[in-house]
Formats: sequence, structure tokens, C-alpha cells
Amino acid sequence: MGAIRVFLFLLTVFCLGCGGARAEKRVALVIGNSAYKSAPRLSNPVSDASLVGGMLKKAGFDSVDIRLDVNAADMRRALREFAGRTRDAEVAVIYYAGHGIELDGANYLIPIDAMLEADGDVLDETVALDRALFAVEPAKQLRLIILDACRDNPFARTMKRTVASRAIGRGLAKVEPTSPNTMIAFAAKAGSTASDGDSRNSPFAAALVERLPTPGLDLRKAFGFVRDDVLKTTGYKQEPYVYGSLGGDDVPLVAAKPVATGPQANPDSEIRRDYELALQLGTRDGWTAFLNRFPTGFYADLAKGQLNKIAAEETRAATADKARQAEEDKARLAAERANKAEQEKAAAAARAAEEKRLAAEKAKQAEEAKAAAAEQRRKDAEAAAAKAMAEKQAAAEQKVAAVTPSSAAPAMSADERTKLVQSELRRVGCHPAPVDGIWTGSSERSLALFNKYAGTKFDTKVASFEALDAIKAKPGRICPLVCDHGFRADGDSCVKIACRAGYRVNDDNECEKVEKKPVAARDDTTKRDAERKKIEATPAKPQTNGQIVCNSAGCRPVSKGCRLEFRRGGGSANTHTGESVEVCN
Repeated sequence: MGAIRVFLFLLTVFCLGCGGARAEKRVALVIGNSAYKSAPRLSNPVSDASLVGGMLKKAGFDSVDIRLDVNAADMRRALREFAGRTRDAEVAVIYYAGHGIELDGANYLIPIDAMLEADGDVLDETVALDRALFAVEPAKQLRLIILDACRDNPFARTMKRTVASRAIGRGLAKVEPTSPNTMIAFAAKAGSTASDGDSRNSPFAAALVERLPTPGLDLRKAFGFVRDDVLKTTGYKQEPYVYGSLGGDDVPLVAAKPVATGPQANPDSEIRRDYELALQLGTRDGWTAFLNRFPTGFYADLAKGQLNKIAAEETRAATADKARQAEEDKARLAAERANKAEQEKAAAAARAAEEKRLAAEKAKQAEEAKAAAAEQRRKDAEAAAAKAMAEKQAAAEQKVAAVTPSSAAPAMSADERTKLVQSELRRVGCHPAPVDGIWTGSSERSLALFNKYAGTKFDTKVASFEALDAIKAKPGRICPLVCDHGFRADGDSCVKIACRAGYRVNDDNECEKVEKKPVAARDDTTKRDAERKKIEATPAKPQTNGQIVCNSAGCRPVSKGCRLEFRRGGGSANTHTGESVEVCN
């Protein structure tokens, strides 16, 4: 019995030691790139990386590897080495500050030696974000990647496109991690750029070191505070964003410090610990030792149920052996051609042994079901007790907080809340007016449009937190884009409709062919009168008189300036013979 107690004690120490070691294993890789060789130097990334790395060291991380101004080979090597350290870690964090680029929907981190003369160079000279995701994959509890890389990228403006339709985005593209308990935090929302600010550190890095190390603060809430801080610092121009998801439990980067509110010892904690150790052993001796130490009570009844289950299993095993032996005797007698009486006796024994085996099997299943039900009741009871204790402790903490100034995030004013709602309404395409923090009729109409197209029923008279949360939950445009006549919607902007020659934009905003209709010409009286006066003022030209002279050679018009005269021939006066003669002056 003493040996069993010593074994249980050593097992307790071993398990507690292993659990503590695992909980403390937190590793981080911090990279800051400023001195780019083919682009202007960035002022903040090296300072930001040093600031964030120092914060992680103060937060108690076991390993914080800080790399500054690294080339492609060194960056890949750092990620490979970090992947080896995450295999036995609970928490793995990567922070990157520098240039990043999005190509065809994939994100890449840019080392300082990248030249990126053409879009195809991205695959060879940068490091894919998926490589960083691969490095944090082995971590068991939390995988966190923080990207302060949403700056306005000079490479994207100068590189040559090998394919005209290839998409090179502004900022970084949206990411949806496939691994559980993985978060990716962007300094600015996908498709937008971040500001370096005017100080030594960027607004995003300054907010990170202020919020993330808060003891006991869940990461989702911490990044929410980071978002609010950056929005205020940048005049609501830059909005950090987080992609991925965590489970229902709080996941702080730094564990909450224990609050001493009086004795919290649970009288059943020692019994429960010994019970769980005996459950791990699962032997008759282990349960017997537990009952000898704790003969009565809730856990003693559970231990007795476990002993009954073990007894049922032993009975089942024994009956199974007897049934097998009886079948072997039956087969042996049949093979030896024993007399009929002996074979019938062996067959009856085999049948009886099989019936006992089946009964023992049913009894074992029944005991297992009872033990499982009792174990579930134990877990439910312990969960209820833990919940009650947590509520009691929370109430005590609230009493302490009531008299102690809190360092939590400052309350948001009505103007700030209004600006956030207006900014979110503009993001989803429902608010064309300026974001000024004044809730006027245009803002009410914007929220009414959101209600219409999102199927919500928020009060349009006020910019409420409920409306803000609902709008933030929408990933893209909700309200349709309305363009003037002659323009069409192209993404989030209106572009002028260009028709080819001979076509025009009709009332339906479509290009149609121009039909040329005959137009009746009107007399231009002014032009006509001028032409008439000109003709009248022109001297008349000599013209023929229309007479024709004929002779033996034929007929021809009378020459200009000449005339015909009839001359009588010889004979009486009554005769009319004669001829026409051409007379010229």
C-alpha cells in the first residue's frame, strides 16, 4: 500500500511538472526590414521590430528571435529554424514589419535584396506568407502572425507585367487560415495601405505594445483595442483587421495574475487529484488504495463503481476462457470419435460456458455504462463547482475594480462612435457623405439604406453600437453603387461609358448606333440674294441670236455679231424668190 501511495505521489509530481513546462513554452520570431536596396529606405520597421521584440521578452516568452534587415536567404533560414522551435511550443508568434506585396490574391513578404523588375520575380525573390503559416503550424494552443506590411509598395508601381490581366493589389489580400486557433493581424484592412506616422514607431506597433501584454486580456479584445487606437491616431484613415478564429475560451498573450481575495482552497481538490490519478492507473490495486484512504463520500462511490467495472471485466475474461476451453474439448472429442454420451456432455458444457460468457459480457457492458454515467456526473459537478467559484471570484474582482482605477481602454465618446459608424457605412457603400462625426439626415438615410439591403431594423436616429457591430460583420459592399447617366459601375467607382464611332449612349445607358435622318434644306435667303446681286452686276456676255445659215456645205449657227438678211432674186415684183445672206458688221 505504501508503494502505491509513493507511486501516485511521483506520478502527480511528474504530470504537474510536464503541464507547467508545456504551458511556459512560448516562442516568437520578429523581423524588421528597412534598408531596401532597390527601394527607398523605410524609417519605422527596424524600430518597430525592436519595440515589439522587447515587449515579447518582457511578456515572458521563452525564445524571442529578432532579425533586422534580412535578405531572402536569411529570411527563409530564420523561418526554417523557427519551425523547429514551434514543434514543442504551445504559443508561436511571428511579427513582420517591412514591405509586402499581393500577387493574384496571394501575399508575399519582401526581403531587402529583392529587385522585382517584373511580376514573375515575386515568386523567386520574396517569401510567401504561406511559408510563415507553415512555420507556426506545429504550435498546439495559439498560432499568431502580425503583419505590419501594408505600406504603399514602390515595387508594384515600377515592375513590368508579363500578363496584362495579372492582378497586383494595393496593400495585402484577405487571408482565411485553414488551421484552427490561428490568427493573422493586418496593420490595415485588406486592399488598403498603412501609415508609418511621424514618430519613431508606426501607430500599429505602438498600439500593439500597449495592448497585447495586458495580463489576462483575450487576444480578440486586445486587437479590438488596437484597432480603436489606430483609428483615432490616424484620423480614421487606417483600420487594422484580424483574420482567423479562436475557440470559446479566452486566449491572452500574457496570463492573468492571480488575485489574492482570501483563501480559495477546495477541500475536495486533494481527493479529486488522487481520484484522477487512480483513474489513470485503472487497476484494482489503485482503486483499493484510494478507498482505503477515502472510504466514504462522493468520490468513494465513484471508486466503488470503477472496482465493479474491473470485477465485471475479470468475470468476462474468465468466462470467455472457460467457453473457449469447452469448445476445444468438444472439438477434441469429436476428432477422437469418442462415444456419443461424452460428446453430448461436452456440447452441453460448451453451451453452458457460452451462456455464462454472454451474461458476463452483458454485465460488463452494464457496469461500464454505470461507470461512464457516474464519470459524467462527476465532470458536470466539478464544472458546476468551478463555475460557481469563478463567479464568486469575478464578483470579488468587481468589488476590487470598483475602488481601483482601471487601465482598460478609455470609453468611446458619441462623436467617435458616430465616426466609426459613418466610416463602416462608407466601407459597405451606403454613406457617400463625409465622415465628420455629425449624425445628420444624410447619415440617417445611409443607415436606412443599410437596413434595406442588409435586412436589419436599426433605429436610424442614432449611431448605436449594435449597428456598428452589424456593419463591421459585413465583409464587402452592401448598398449597390448608383452612377449618373453616361457612367457605369466598375467595382467601387463609376467610370464613363465610351462608345465607338457612330454610336452614342441612349437613355438606358447602352451604346446604340446613330441613325442619320434626311433633313429638309431651307433656303438661305441672305446667300440667295447675294448671289442674285452678283449675277446682275456682271456684264452680259455676247451670245448668239439663234439664227442658222445654210448653204451647199450644210447648216451652221450665225456667227457672233452677225445677222441674216433676205435678198430678192431676179424676176417680177410679185415673185418671192431670193436667198438669206449672213451680214456681219
